[in-house]
Amino acid sequence: MRALQILAATLLTWVAFVVVPPQAQAAAPPPPTPCPGCWKPALNTSWQWQLSSVPGEPFLNVTMYDIDGFNATAATVRRLHETKAGRKVVCYVSAGSYEDWRPDAAQFPASVLGADLDEWPGERWLDIRQYGGPLGQIMRARMDMCKSKGFDAIEFDNVDGYTNETGFPLTAAHQIAYNAWLANEAHARGLSVGLKNDIAQIPQLLPYFDWALNEQCWQYSECTTGQNGDYGYDQFVSAGKAVFTVEYELGTSKFCAKSNAQNFNSLRKNYELDAYRVACR
Repeated sequence: MRALQILAATLLTWVAFVVVPPQAQAAAPPPPTPCPGCWKPALNTSWQWQLSSVPGEPFLNVTMYDIDGFNATAATVRRLHETKAGRKVVCYVSAGSYEDWRPDAAQFPASVLGADLDEWPGERWLDIRQYGGPLGQIMRARMDMCKSKGFDAIEFDNVDGYTNETGFPLTAAHQIAYNAWLANEAHARGLSVGLKNDIAQIPQLLPYFDWALNEQCWQYSECTTGQNGDYGYDQFVSAGKAVFTVEYELGTSKFCAKSNAQNFNSLRKNYELDAYRVACR
């Protein structure tokens, strides 16, 4: 009987190894990396989000500009700082997708490239489980680029791959581990970091991120804990952390009053994220 028990235990271990190999397991996220010098936006912070083009002067009289990290030059970041006291500039980079037009595209190994992103030609999901290898090196280099250009903060895009058809068996635990790693790496460079979308993981990731940015949470009725049950951007506000939201299809009369009541900083924008902007406050 004892021999049979040992054999059964051995078989179970072997099956577990085959079905879920150790490298696919998500490591527990490390503690948040402190960043006492990082920018912490005020709950009421005026802003512009412009990715399809590099903003030019005269700039808007807003406290925060969120712009493309690759396309913007250090000179643009410097002028954004010089033309308004206290203005902060956010570096947009995708951390969850491969973009075939980026200058570092050739550095991505084939093993990390997954399914195409719907409606985004030239983009493919990444196997975020591999951040301990070349993928992590690429993302560190992108953060170094943001730092060297003088940015104050980073917006990591596409950090909710586990909710999409990526071509990889990504789990919620994989996403938490990766997003926490990204935030810690940003903080290690003195850069503030915002959580982009990934609403359901707000309770776990809130300690790692300094602010949040969301697209269309009012359109899909998922902005608040009251709407979702366990998670919502009101949790960021309750922690004293700013929330920035954007709607593309709703008129301002459909969401601005609700956003202002939640102390969110909300805009109506075009899908192209060009210069067009209507602010709720």
